[in-house]
Amino acid sequence: MGGTLSLTLAGLVYPSMFGLNTAASSTDRVIAQTQWGPLTESDRDFVVKVRAAGLWEYPVGQIGLQQGTSKAVITASQHLIDGHAALDTTCRKIAPMLNITLPNIASPQQEGFVSTLKADSGAKFDTDFANILRMTHGSIFNTVAKIRSTTKNTLVRALADQANDTVLDHITVMEKTGLVDFDQTLFQQTTPPKLPATDVTPPPPVFGQPPVVLTPPPTATATPVDIDAIAGSRTGTGGSGAIPGSNPTVG
Repeated sequence: MGGTLSLTLAGLVYPSMFGLNTAASSTDRVIAQTQWGPLTESDRDFVVKVRAAGLWEYPVGQIGLQQGTSKAVITASQHLIDGHAALDTTCRKIAPMLNITLPNIASPQQEGFVSTLKADSGAKFDTDFANILRMTHGSIFNTVAKIRSTTKNTLVRALADQANDTVLDHITVMEKTGLVDFDQTLFQQTTPPKLPATDVTPPPPVFGQPPVVLTPPPTATATPVDIDAIAGSRTGTGGSGAIPGSNPTVG
């Protein structure tokens, strides 16, 4: 690719706290200058959040195919698998280019959602599935919009474009189940519990462990971003990117 950056890894490891109910301080602080534009803390956190979302929503989609009792829930499950496999491909492509460490396991909070749905059956599974996924996608939707409107990094902007389409699609298919309790879901979305950092942070990967790959289904319709084409343009802020001859630096 020719675009991998020589950055200090410790400076770009995801922070100790993030999730549905947290906001990192000074998230607009630039932590690296790259040939695709400056990378801020919020940019880095966003890439990690997209990866972490796939690590629990993809298996939930697989569970839904087995335990869902309505055609709408089965369809929504297919969309989860399809969309997050494509998003994950993009995340795994841009993370090493920006020297961002990605988790291989979702956060304890997210794993709790998986455990809840695994234990459900019948109509309760369908209802919990639709409401949990509608709440979590609604929570991240505003984050996607903020990143898309503020990031100066071309690679992060491309991921945000893809995430926007995917999250909106997933919100829509959850609503089409007819099972979403909007009063309850929107309350939980806008008034999330204040959980400790350990609950909302995915553990870092074991050193040397290869990244978990979310395999696209045979009938996949969602496609990853063409990062090769974007990276080849070497643009960051809409101009020429990094100053020729300059080295990426960590803030």
